Amino acid sequence: MEKVNYDKKTEEVINSLSGKPTLLLHSCCAPCSTACLERLFPYFNITVFYFNPNITESKEYYIRLDEQKRFLQEVYGDKVKLIEGRYLSREFFDMAEGLEKEPEGGKRCYKCYEMRLNETAITAKRENFDYFCTTLSVSPHKNAEWINEIGNAIGEQYGVKFLPSDFKKQNGYKKSIDLSKEYNLYRQNYCGCIYSKYAHISEEN
Repeated sequence: MEKVNYDKKTEEVINSLSGKPTLLLHSCCAPCSTACLERLFPYFNITVFYFNPNITESKEYYIRLDEQKRFLQEVYGDKVKLIEGRYLSREFFDMAEGLEKEPEGGKRCYKCYEMRLNETAITAKRENFDYFCTTLSVSPHKNAEWINEIGNAIGEQYGVKFLPSDFKKQNGYKKSIDLSKEYNLYRQNYCGCIYSKYAHISEEN
């Protein structure tokens, strides 16, 4: 089966727009949001949704949240708003029960994408956003096919349009690194959960 070009699908949606619809953009962190916002800001009225119960350590969670706030304020001022979701790390651990030994990029990650996209869609529906999306696909370590599969299914479930994307395309990941350096953003070296942190430590050793 031929792989879907989700970046092309993003362009198709953009080219079909009349006016500037609202978009709730789930963000995992400030560095990943940089290139995604640069790409989408001209076409959407964007609100960033920071919902990441997968981040095990609260100190790490708030460092990333503060960096997200700082970046938005410095670059976009009041033109991009932020909604902070609840932070209960036990939600992630409840979801991950039985999947603790899964490798990074496996079934646990699929369920984590699903958890965060589900909450984004619920929030988008409640707040009457036209579209929802996530920054997750900007990372080369994230499965864009899974992210779009989940997003489309959840969008249909809640009646909110999911914006298809593969933000690593068009040098998106490189742009995120360059922009992070430009704005001196904190860049973590693991996704967020304790399992990804251990996996990163193991790779280094």
